Amino acid sequence: MSKTVSVSPPLPLHPLQYEGLLRRALEEDLGLAGDLTTNSIVAPGERLAGRIVARRAGCIAGLLVAARAFTLVDPEVTFDPRVGEGSVVAPGALLAEVTGPARAVLTGERVALNVLGHLSGVATVTRGIADVIAGTRARVVCTRKTTPGMRALEKYAVRAGGGSNHRFGLDDAVLVKDNHLAIAGGIEEAVRRVRASVGHLVKVEVEVDDLAQLARALACPIDAVLLDNMAPPELRRAVEMVAGRVITEASGGITPETALGIAESGVDLLSVGWITHSAPALDVALDI
Repeated sequence: MSKTVSVSPPLPLHPLQYEGLLRRALEEDLGLAGDLTTNSIVAPGERLAGRIVARRAGCIAGLLVAARAFTLVDPEVTFDPRVGEGSVVAPGALLAEVTGPARAVLTGERVALNVLGHLSGVATVTRGIADVIAGTRARVVCTRKTTPGMRALEKYAVRAGGGSNHRFGLDDAVLVKDNHLAIAGGIEEAVRRVRASVGHLVKVEVEVDDLAQLARALACPIDAVLLDNMAPPELRRAVEMVAGRVITEASGGITPETALGIAESGVDLLSVGWITHSAPALDVALDI
């Protein structure tokens, strides 16, 4: 087994948060006729033992989700994880052992590997940025730019990769963006309308494009500012203006190459949408 490096495990998911997605994926794959290939070749009582391995280095997320894909096909399948969620592994690492009815394992294989590879891909790119900015106060956070139907899973993968989550949906926090400002007529009026509408426990964040907008936002009762597409020198000035009064979040075009310079400006958060919507899947495979 290849050497692995463990990291703090993420907050777990409840099966109800992903079973519906897995059922739909399996139903899509099975269609109306079932697994024609496997059911033609594999005898009903045949059993197998397989190994799920990583073909490339990466950070692992989604093992328990993959396990449920197999057991939804047949509860007799046994899935034994060999690394922890959030573990960083080398190429060839053994991730899990799968044993049980051969038909069920082969039928559930693609859905299980699709989910595991995708979530591990999200965790891997998140870990890359988290490692780059580890010496600063900043944290990398995801956005609502998630695959429809997979938000809970993708945000879980961000946590597994050492990142943190921004809001989960439109209903758990307020983020006043440029289009809202255009309709309301300005920051002050937008915040006034929000504060008159939402409850006292709801956090309010305002997106600003420059220091003049930031000054206006800071005069309002807000909790955070999103500093959109600002270069590190302007971010440093923004952090000085804020002086710890609200949370500062940098956003826009952040890459592994630019992350450290942005984090060193003193912002609290680096908001990165592509870690969920464009992360390449980690290559994982089932070897019999």
